[in-house]
Amino acid sequence: MATYTPMIQQYLAIKAQYKDAFLFFRLGDFYEMFFEDAIKASQELEITLTSRDGGGEERVPMCGVPYHSAAMYIERLIEKGYKVAICEQVEDPKTAKGVVRREVVQLITPGTVMEGKSLEEKANNYLATLTAFEDGTYGFAYTDLSTGENRMTLLSSFEEVMNEIYSIGTREIVVSTTFSEEECKQLKERYELTISYEDETTIPPSFQSIASSLKQNKLQVTFGRLLNYLIKTQKRSLDHLQPVDLYEVNQYMKMDLYSKRNLELTETIRTKGKKGSLLWLLDETMTAMGGRLLKQWIDRPLLDRQKIEQRLNMVELLMNHYFERQELRELLREVYDLERLAGRVAFGNVNARDLIQLKKSLKQVPAIQEVIAKLNDDSAQALAQALDPCESLVELLEKAIEENPPLSVKEGGIIKDGYNETLDRFRDASRNGKSWIAQLESKERELTGIKSLKIGYNRVFGYYIEVTKANLHLLPEGRYERKQTLANAERFVTKELKEKEALILEAEEKSIELEYELFVQIREEVKQYISRLQKLAKMISELDVLQCFATVSEERNYCKPRFSTNRELVIKEGRHPVVEKVLGAHIYVPNDCYMNEEREMLLITGPNMSGKSTYMRQIALTAIMAQIGCFVPAKEAILPIFDQVFTRIGAADDLVSGQSTFMVEMLEARNAIVHATQNSLILFDEIGRGTSTYDGMALAQAIIEYIHDKIGAKTLFSTHYHELTSLEEKLEKVKNIHVRAIEENGKVIFLHKIEEGPADRSYGIHVAELAQLPKELIERAKEILHQFENNSHPVAAAVAETEPKFEQLSMFEEVKEVKEEAPLSKKEKEAIKRIQSLDLLDMTPLEAMNKLYEIQKLLK
Repeated sequence: MATYTPMIQQYLAIKAQYKDAFLFFRLGDFYEMFFEDAIKASQELEITLTSRDGGGEERVPMCGVPYHSAAMYIERLIEKGYKVAICEQVEDPKTAKGVVRREVVQLITPGTVMEGKSLEEKANNYLATLTAFEDGTYGFAYTDLSTGENRMTLLSSFEEVMNEIYSIGTREIVVSTTFSEEECKQLKERYELTISYEDETTIPPSFQSIASSLKQNKLQVTFGRLLNYLIKTQKRSLDHLQPVDLYEVNQYMKMDLYSKRNLELTETIRTKGKKGSLLWLLDETMTAMGGRLLKQWIDRPLLDRQKIEQRLNMVELLMNHYFERQELRELLREVYDLERLAGRVAFGNVNARDLIQLKKSLKQVPAIQEVIAKLNDDSAQALAQALDPCESLVELLEKAIEENPPLSVKEGGIIKDGYNETLDRFRDASRNGKSWIAQLESKERELTGIKSLKIGYNRVFGYYIEVTKANLHLLPEGRYERKQTLANAERFVTKELKEKEALILEAEEKSIELEYELFVQIREEVKQYISRLQKLAKMISELDVLQCFATVSEERNYCKPRFSTNRELVIKEGRHPVVEKVLGAHIYVPNDCYMNEEREMLLITGPNMSGKSTYMRQIALTAIMAQIGCFVPAKEAILPIFDQVFTRIGAADDLVSGQSTFMVEMLEARNAIVHATQNSLILFDEIGRGTSTYDGMALAQAIIEYIHDKIGAKTLFSTHYHELTSLEEKLEKVKNIHVRAIEENGKVIFLHKIEEGPADRSYGIHVAELAQLPKELIERAKEILHQFENNSHPVAAAVAETEPKFEQLSMFEEVKEVKEEAPLSKKEKEAIKRIQSLDLLDMTPLEAMNKLYEIQKLLK
């Protein structure tokens, strides 16, 4: 480093502290990057790569972005998962000796974005932290820096960790430097997370108040890691951080990442976008914070019946008051994002326009209170009284901030006249300087009687009173002070002119400086309201979601669900909410579903494309909508409260993890079978189709028997193995239903109607015909099918004769000793031992092939 210039040495010293970030190094009106940062940034941002002399033998690679447009470039880097360290000059260049001192003033990361397009209005931007403990548990905490909300829990397995990460959709996770590299790799590959490191876990004294609910050491260590990372990266006030909300995953309906993906709750499988998801269907929220809360509710349906019914009752109340609801929606439309406004106030990046938005939002609160009071309900009255209009804050902002202020807070024009006397004097001097001078000139002429007296100005001497030499005798003694002598005249100043000159010349500069000082004072006063604003924001966002449920429920003719205590499930004329919206209510065919303690499992048969998967999904979505407190798409709905929902729907592989379609199918099935309880809902679609017919049918039957005998969960099981329908005779709680289809003139017509009993056939060839496979191929398939149907087939008999037997509560039994008539060789015993030790479900196909090759080599 000694060979580099002092400025490059300073850059390298700071860069060494932020090796995993792009260092935006402030030089004048540009942020510059050097060395590897410059090369990489020029590629990622598509900007010109240049170089400069840095004192070494070779020129230093360099690129830069203008200071005034840096936000756009920073945002692009953050969206790609990078971090950006902002390095500013922290001393005045005029007074600096040597190189101007620079420091990193903020580290911007994917999880700590506070503004910009990457911060979606109706989506949280969570930063998470994960701590692994020796007993195999994990501490998991997350925060949304833009809103200040903090949540945390303890998880029992890495599988639960993966589910939570998928649920909150975090883009960055903080771990210790000793955290498992293998688990970090899994997080990066599956979720494309930015991994950050922090080893300090002590909660600073100034943050003890928000962490007071954390009594266990595990919780304190986990949250402490998150706090210390925030403090070190943000380097500014974090007064908006809210008290930690400690939760348990068992407080809510549990859904693993497979189930949330398969049911398309917040995004679709195909496009990964919101459109076509349950969130898209339900989102009639009027505020950004309401939209974020809706997503949280969908991700975490309730188990507490009382809380669910409180929400449902409020939805019903709003449905029954149409005009009040419409008035409420219009008022909510004028409410800005109070949560993020409070965060910006604390963070110090709020501007005057933000404060006007805050004022306008608070002005809606009294009207909202009046509307809610009109509902004539005790709970509504209590809610109306609990809303806090923050009148004194509104009064302050009304008095202080201009209605249409500029974006910048350092260029003036943001403070109202009359708010500050000194500012008013500065403004008056700036606005009325010329008239003052004209009035003074007239006054001096009258006082002296010199009609030719004039007041002028130049840059060197400033303002002056000029009198010709012929009139000097008319000047009163002691009033005028000589400033400059000319050939034919003398120039003077007076005490009054000096004062006005200072006011006029300095008024604008001092006015702008004072305005910024006053704005900072106002911002500090607003900070005192942060906790009140956050409480208000929470109540308004809940009200917004409830009116949203009422609006959707009325528009789409949903019904209020009731909850059974005897595990009965009755859905009359149920619909899939999203498919119905896409197709139209006049086209969609509704269906009933009935299950009770004697009818726990429905075995669904019918042709492809007939609607089996849609029917299964609509049952799950109906349950989820009921437990988030929304009305449901049915004419009548009586439901048990489900503790968990599991799905195995659709064909998908997981190439990132090296898992085939069938392996994914088996893993999803295993997850349901291992974790489901009697109070769960299981949806299995076409289990066993990823392997041979006999293997698939055997697995499907075994799974049905196991769920029936050992779990007892409400289960919908669709299959093309018609031979399985005979299980209704063997298993008392299994009932056959089918999706009706008819054949006319050799063409299949799907009626999409669920009826009792098994389907008579699959119509697979008809579906292939609809897909316009070659006619010759279709005719050949019909010939082959005819041959199969005319030959006796042992499969159905094998299914019917196999008696279900389970002696353990595990899906996979231990491998029993192999008994052979002839004694086994040493190699054969070793091969059997190796096979017994394999855990196939935790292996990729390639790893399994390698193990098989090793065993084959051993036996040769």
